[in-house]
Amino acid sequence: MKKSLSYPYIIWSVIFIVIPLALVLVYGITKMENNHLVLTIENFTKFFDPLYFNVLKKSFWLAIVSTIICLFLGYPFAYILSTLTYEKRNILYMLIIVPLWMNFLLRTYAWINILGKNGLINKFLGIFGIEPIKILFTDGAVVLGMVYNFLPFMILPIYTVLCKMDKSLIEAARDLGAHEVKVFTKIIIPLSVPGIISGITMVFMPAVSTFVISKLLGGGQYMLIGNLIEQQFLSVGNWHFGSSISLILMIMILISMAIMKRFDKEEGGSKIW
Repeated sequence: MKKSLSYPYIIWSVIFIVIPLALVLVYGITKMENNHLVLTIENFTKFFDPLYFNVLKKSFWLAIVSTIICLFLGYPFAYILSTLTYEKRNILYMLIIVPLWMNFLLRTYAWINILGKNGLINKFLGIFGIEPIKILFTDGAVVLGMVYNFLPFMILPIYTVLCKMDKSLIEAARDLGAHEVKVFTKIIIPLSVPGIISGITMVFMPAVSTFVISKLLGGGQYMLIGNLIEQQFLSVGNWHFGSSISLILMIMILISMAIMKRFDKEEGGSKIW
């Protein structure tokens, strides 16, 4: 009986996960030659051309910067949120969740009106006689879009871990004479590492593969790995090369997750001094 309950999930996974991944793999390791599919590694070697490899480096750099900013903004917010009373905590929690109810595309479009030459920021600066500055279609605008859209995914896992933390450990440390800074650095941060790792993973993965944010806030001037994959599938029509890029990106993300998971285990097994 229990086994039969898993059949719908298995069927769903095969249709929407296994088969699409298998198709991507087949396209990635083949090419069309005389109307026949031929095995090749040409798609993968082509990616390491400086033109395409620089796109990957740019994508990883912007994703890393966005993740670091999300961490430095998200951790203090999550910590403060976990220390509030139940009523205040629920209000702030809703303020984090509500923007996620709005369409991702609309949230990103809104920043065009804020950052544009005639946007709200430049209009505000104009009140003080400051000339309009170029914010839109820059690296900063792309990073800002990533931080805005993905910050909740950093806050929520850290907040969850902090709320479940054994408060008696903190009380014991204070009773033994540890000041607030030491309690925070030696107990709270080490115990919240699982939430930090989850937050980094949840921010970094969509940030490195995004194409909507870079297209709208970068004005098409910034070709990131997500834009390159989209271009190969929808514009160029080279599904084989697009699939190989997707596979390379997938492998790199899996390696990054494995490294972070290993770090999480090492931190989890360490002692709190």
